[in-house]
Formats: sequence, structure tokens, C-alpha cells
Amino acid sequence: MTMQNRYPLYLANRPQYSEATLDVTDKYTGKVVSTVSLANTNMIDRAIEAAVEASDAMRQLPPYRRQRILNHCVRRFEERADALADSLCVEAGKPIKDSRGEVTRLIDTFRIAAEESVRIEGSVLNLEISRRAEGYRGMDRRVPIGPCSFISPFNFPLNLAAHKIAPAIAAGCPFVLKPASRTPIGALLIGEVLAETDLPRGAFSILPCHRDAADALTTDERFKLLSFTGSPEVGWDLKSKAGKKKVVLELGGNAACVVDQDADLDDAVERLIVGAFYQSGQSCIGVQRILVHHAVYDRFRDKLVDATRQLQMGDPKDESTFLGPVISESEGERLKGWIDEAIAAGATLLCGGGRDGAMVEATLLENVPETLPICAQEAFGPVAVLSTFQDFDQAIKQINDSRYGLQAGIFTRDLYKALKAWDELIVGGVVIGDIPSWRVDNMPYGGVKDSGLGREGIRYAIEEMTERRLLVIRNRV
Repeated sequence: MTMQNRYPLYLANRPQYSEATLDVTDKYTGKVVSTVSLANTNMIDRAIEAAVEASDAMRQLPPYRRQRILNHCVRRFEERADALADSLCVEAGKPIKDSRGEVTRLIDTFRIAAEESVRIEGSVLNLEISRRAEGYRGMDRRVPIGPCSFISPFNFPLNLAAHKIAPAIAAGCPFVLKPASRTPIGALLIGEVLAETDLPRGAFSILPCHRDAADALTTDERFKLLSFTGSPEVGWDLKSKAGKKKVVLELGGNAACVVDQDADLDDAVERLIVGAFYQSGQSCIGVQRILVHHAVYDRFRDKLVDATRQLQMGDPKDESTFLGPVISESEGERLKGWIDEAIAAGATLLCGGGRDGAMVEATLLENVPETLPICAQEAFGPVAVLSTFQDFDQAIKQINDSRYGLQAGIFTRDLYKALKAWDELIVGGVVIGDIPSWRVDNMPYGGVKDSGLGREGIRYAIEEMTERRLLVIRNRV
């Protein structure tokens, strides 16, 4: 797997190398494989000014040209799919099969944005609601909100950056993006493709930088929107500092999944293996809490434990690897500490529990006190907690008894229970017959409570990045 020795940042559409650099490591071996250029506060200020200057040109860019730019990206990502997957596998430690899957989602995200770019529509309004409004008519349309600030996370370096970049181009908004310091290369590769297009000068900047240099991405009043994906602690702190700008937060969770007594247990096990352990559990909607009806609990538990023990852990470059490393050894140490804390408090270790550096075994626990971090907080690793319930109302209450509310999964064949879950679960999305980790890139995605604010998913992100502008006409004839 070949990577460049050094990657530039992108300032006002153009590649630029800086004296300061950031090492990027192979997350499996821990070895430095590349460096990226780091932006300083002066570069960030120049990027913001360039975005402001590009605002008119981006707003005036006809939709068909926005679509052409996005379709160019789709073609280039398809041509470079293998290289994109290889770099993702190295910098994120994501198994190569999963890395290829993320590249397909990157392509999907830009393709959807290209489609949506030419159907951002308004409406005709009937204003004649009383005698005084007779002869008036109205209409509205959506206009770009202006320069946007984006901060993306490490776990999906390509697609979660794409979920900010692609709708911004579709909407006509210039932007400055800060990628995660642990996985900056994916966003820079997107920047490499964007630099091939005829986007107006200043339309985009992609700037790896240290957190202490990036305050302006949150506080600068020239930005009209901040979109952040990451931890709740950081996200809500950024919101408190964001001032008057609009804020969209896609934060964490401790996603729950119900297995009711009428569920197909083999199917549920197959899907929950993916939900709990896909990319080492490092997903905001990774399955962390599994609630199983008491009548089928023993059978389900035994099947899930057997399937978990068969997962292959190792080098993410190996085609047969299912479970690679977590993002860092320190995160592995934290997870191991949470697991050991639960066991010391009386939890039963069903399988896993071991750690070697950043490699954490797929772990299942039961009888975990609900107040412990491994249950109540976001684990963000290959760990799931099993518990039982007697009736469906109890399960709903247990899911809602959380500071988070991103998505929930329900394995049931009962239509009334499915609708009850949709009515009563305090989450952003309810998935019936599957895991809460299921997502496609055109659906509205986001959470409530500590899990976030606003929605992603291309059409919904475009709505966040645009504002309604009203036109009223008085007919005097």
C-alpha cells in the first residue's frame, strides 16, 4: 500500500506546504507512514477571508455547474477507489473490506449531492388569508447561508468529511474544513480532486491543524454555520462559543438494540455482530446495549457469544480480518479499564476482554450495572452489554434512560410494537428489523439529547446550509 511521503494542505483551492507538519501513523503497526502540512492561525484567517470573498461567486454558480463539479468528483473517486481504500486502511486501521465499503459511500454521497444540486426548490405561497391580503401573492426559495466551518472526525475520514463538503457545494456555500488530526489524509485526497475543478477561488480550504490553532473555526463571526461531528463534550462546548452562527452537531451515543421474543435469532445475531464490532465498534451508532426478551435470552446469548468468538482479529490489510485496531493505544487502554471496572462491579465477562496495544478483543458482558461507563457512556470500541427485559414497555423505558438519543434498532415482527417504538423512543431514528448502525447516505441522520442538533443526509444538510428568502408581490391591477 503506497502513500505519499508528504501531503499538502489546501488553502483557497490550492495545495500548499507548510513548515510545520503532523505525523500520520499506520494504526496497526504504529509506524509513521506519512506527514501532512499543518495550518497555523494566519493560514486559517486567510482561508476564512477567501471563503468570504468567494461567497458571491458560489451563490451565483448555476446549479448545473455545481452538479458538473460534483459529478467530476464521483468519476475521480471511482477511478481512484483502490488507492482511497488503501490509504484509509492504513491511516484509520479500518479492515480493507470495510475501507472499500467507505469508498463506495463516499461516491454515493457525492452522487446524491450532484442529484440534489439541481432540485433545490422553493414554493408558491397563498397569502390571501384575509381581506387585507387580497391581491398579494408570495413565493420563497432557498439561498446559500454563506461561509461554513466544518470539523470532521477520525472514524469515517472520507465519508463524514463528504457529508459536509458535498452538500456545501450543492448548496453554493464556500467552506473551511478541519479534518481529524489522527486521520487527515482522507479529506486531503478529497481536496486533491476538488482542486481539479473550476470551483471559484476560495470556495474551499482543507486545513489540518492543532485544536488550539482552530478556535477561529468556531468563534469567527464571518462563518454563518458550524458543522461538527465528534464527541458530545467537545461539540456542546463549541456550540457555547459559536456566537450567532447556526450550529449543526452530530455527536455520540450508546446505541441500543432490542431483540424481542418473536425475532429470528440467527438473523439478529448476524446483524448484531456487524453492529457491535464493525470497524472495532468505532461508530456513533455502533451497538453498545443489547436488550433481549427473557424468553429467548439464553439461546440468543449463546449464539451471539459463539459468533463473536469466531471473529478474526489482526492486520487490517488482510482480506480475512474483521476486527482491526482501535484508533490508538490510549483508547484501547481506556476501553480495557472500563471492561475491568464492570467485571470488578459484578458483571459477567462472556467473551473477549483482552487487549494488546490498540488491539482490543471483541467483548460481550452481562449483568453490568447501568450506571457504569461501559453502559451509560459511549464506549466507541468493540464492546457490547447484554441485558434482559420482561415486556416491551420496559425495554423502551430502558433505552430512553440515557443521555444519548441517536438511533435505536428493534428486532420484532409485531407492527404495533414497531409503531410504538417509533412513537415513544427519544432518538433521531428507529430501525425496525435491523441494527441501529444501519445508515444510507440520503436519509435524515442525527440525534437528540446529548447526541446532537440538526440533521445530515444530503438533502437535509442542504436545508441546514440554506435559508428561505421570501418574495411578496402586490397586484394593483
